[in-house]
Amino acid sequence: MDVLDQLGSMKEGKLSRRAFARSLLAAGVGVTAVPMGARLAGAQDAQATFFTWGGYDIPELFGEYEEKNGALPDFAVFGGSEEALTKMRGGFVVDVSHPCNQSLPRWVQSGLFQPIDPSRLNHWPDVLPGLVDLSGNDAENGNIWLAPFDWGRTSITYRTDLFELEGEESWDMLWDERYKNRLGSLASGGDAWWCGAIKAGVDFENIDTPEAFDKIAAVMREQRPLIRTYTDDTTTLEQALSSGEMVAAMTWASSATQLKAQGVPVAFADPKEGALTWVCGLMIHKDAPHLEKAYEVIDSLLSVEAGKFMINDYGYGHSNAKSFESFDDEMLTGLGLSKNPQDVLDVGHFQIPQSQEWETKMNGLFEEIKAGF
Repeated sequence: MDVLDQLGSMKEGKLSRRAFARSLLAAGVGVTAVPMGARLAGAQDAQATFFTWGGYDIPELFGEYEEKNGALPDFAVFGGSEEALTKMRGGFVVDVSHPCNQSLPRWVQSGLFQPIDPSRLNHWPDVLPGLVDLSGNDAENGNIWLAPFDWGRTSITYRTDLFELEGEESWDMLWDERYKNRLGSLASGGDAWWCGAIKAGVDFENIDTPEAFDKIAAVMREQRPLIRTYTDDTTTLEQALSSGEMVAAMTWASSATQLKAQGVPVAFADPKEGALTWVCGLMIHKDAPHLEKAYEVIDSLLSVEAGKFMINDYGYGHSNAKSFESFDDEMLTGLGLSKNPQDVLDVGHFQIPQSQEWETKMNGLFEEIKAGF
């Protein structure tokens, strides 16, 4: 399909803007950021700012918000939740941000966020209760700190035609010396360190002990010479896997889903030791400049349409139960999902919130290891 054909498909709604941009980059065509057509020149009202991971700053998730406001939210992107919290502690004020469950207690303790009143969210009655009941998410009086949005697994995306499996799928794949300099990893310790714990056989209940730090550091140092790239830019990992520059990488499910849609022969591993599982959600800054629009950002992300996109295009679970009604069990199983999130979360290794001291020590040590120390 040439560029004109793809542009026509995008206008007809057959191709997402993100997929269109990816195809241009793959063809060597640069993409310049310009205002979206829906950002009306006459729209004077300032929009809410959504501080999020890369890949969530897209129009497909904000149909309801855009319809109400004539424009998309403003976006700010971070590479890891600790980076995001540090920036906000330094005075960066946003409306809504997007941490994951293991960060929740530290984010609440920072004093930078206000409780969310679920009665102000139209889609709240359809949110899966099991995703709300997270450690530290009770803000009293029926309020919560974090509105669950997406959930899923961190595992290994690998080229089925280039990576020769020896036995079952396993975290050992990312420590396979046969593929030195052809392996990749997410750069954030929020994923990589925990996956290293699984590889090292460390129980998450004991991940904060000195013995655990020693065991995890040892396997991460063992892996370091084999890794071609550490990055939280998933597009970089996907392009390297697509070209064959890499044969396997630690990724989220979205990378495997995107590559399969492009016809690249990949699989998203179901490691025999278990995958890393997580729930991420939405929090409102205590000084949110656009509080009403902050709730509109959250409601848009909790909508059925946003959920359908997350499941179909990214391969992630969504918090709205109605989002799953368009998908049969066979398709969901193929994505490693279920209409009951606990079916997925319980069979993996679910991240456990840790202290700020642990997070600081872990990130510092992991940065040293990535630097070769």
